[in-house]
Amino acid sequence: MREKVVVAWSGGKDSALALHEIVESERYEVRKLLTTITLNCNRISIHGVRRVLLEQQANALGFPFGEIFVSNGSSNEEYESALLKALKRQRDESISSVVFGDIFLEDVRKYREQILAKVNMKGIFPLWKRNTYVLARRFINLGFKAVITSIDTKALAEYFVGREYDEQFLSDLPQKVDPSGENGEFHSLVYDGPIFNERLSFTKGKRILRGKRFYYCDLIPVRERK
Repeated sequence: MREKVVVAWSGGKDSALALHEIVESERYEVRKLLTTITLNCNRISIHGVRRVLLEQQANALGFPFGEIFVSNGSSNEEYESALLKALKRQRDESISSVVFGDIFLEDVRKYREQILAKVNMKGIFPLWKRNTYVLARRFINLGFKAVITSIDTKALAEYFVGREYDEQFLSDLPQKVDPSGENGEFHSLVYDGPIFNERLSFTKGKRILRGKRFYYCDLIPVRERK
């Protein structure tokens, strides 16, 4: 019997690759994609992607999705309270584990495991300690397609936001920037790939600077005519 899991879902490339790896293993039954949404702007927290694109993405992947709602600028206490409530609901549905796309940040993994321990759940980290450049190439070579939705200007110039995550992007990255963006240098939205039933449709909107540091590229959903 396969283990029932939920996936901590950002809509980005690392969570997509982690999902791909566990689906390929055939050891797990994915019951839900679980995403944190910022209420007042109705977007995926940190990544800045519109909620409607998340819905379309989950449909294209063929998995149900669940949402954890937090306010803009929420405190750690608010976030943890909302997260624990969501995790308890999953546990009550006989789900024992949460899948994460983390790669090497020890403090992040420790924090996640401490939260999970409070509800008697565990974490699964299919990408853990794997070479980030190898993972980046694997993502591209598998046929995944992603667009950069946000960048940290302390690490990257404005022109990196809105670009495709491809070989040219990797080649253009400054040497100090992790190719998987594991230190928060950039975030992405995956819109096609081997686990997608259909490609997401969107247009690229304006670039917006927030907090005098982070650039976002607004992605505007395109609904295909029937």
